[in-house]
Amino acid sequence: MEHLEAFASWIRRHCFSETFRRHAAWGLAAISLVGSLVKEQWPLPDSYFNNKKNVLNVYFVKVSWGWTFLCLLPFIALTSYVATRSLGAVFRRLGALLVGTIIWFTSTNFFMVIENATGTCYNSSALLEVRAEVTDKRACITSGGFWDGFDISGHSFLLPYCTLMILEEAIAGHLLRFEKSWQRHLVNVLTLSLAFLAFVWIFMFFCTAIYFHDFSQKLLGTSFGILGWYVTYRRWYLTPYSPGLPPRSATKDGKRGHNK
Repeated sequence: MEHLEAFASWIRRHCFSETFRRHAAWGLAAISLVGSLVKEQWPLPDSYFNNKKNVLNVYFVKVSWGWTFLCLLPFIALTSYVATRSLGAVFRRLGALLVGTIIWFTSTNFFMVIENATGTCYNSSALLEVRAEVTDKRACITSGGFWDGFDISGHSFLLPYCTLMILEEAIAGHLLRFEKSWQRHLVNVLTLSLAFLAFVWIFMFFCTAIYFHDFSQKLLGTSFGILGWYVTYRRWYLTPYSPGLPPRSATKDGKRGHNK
């Protein structure tokens, strides 16, 4: 348990710090921009990570919101309860996961609508023979065709969004004091789990930038992800009628300390 505590403390100091959190959005935007330029100007040879069947993509990225939700749910519940001793406050803070789910669902479906509206069905990826009678992506693919439309990068949207949300929420584990040993152990395990997810999301976001999609598709996807985080955590969650920001401290009367 001592090694777990030491590792989790290191993660909190270096990966989930205020400084890292404040600059994360700029860093993710830079990854998208530089990676996209590399893909356009200096294409890299094929590797394991531009194979869509690689382990990280199949078992993590394709269900990235599910993994993020699964790890953040107990973390938010525990840190909110320790800070407030109020179930009402816990459920209020868990509303951030509902908001995140709505943002994920709405955005990804919007991207699908755009791709469907701007696409054309071809007999093959060579884009030589148009199948004008097919006007829907699903019908096109089901019938063995190839759909060519404006495909806003869902990975470029969701991976930065999940990363930024993890960084915002995880800082509570650094600033709160956990009096009971089981609470400390649990928050340490969850901290390491969130750090692992954040590492995978950033790494696979980098792989998306250097291997997949066109520049504009990645730029729009990344912009949607950062915008979703900014509108919620930097604007809406500062207001009373919102899930609120993660707790930064616990007061003696069991109420949450001020968020900054």
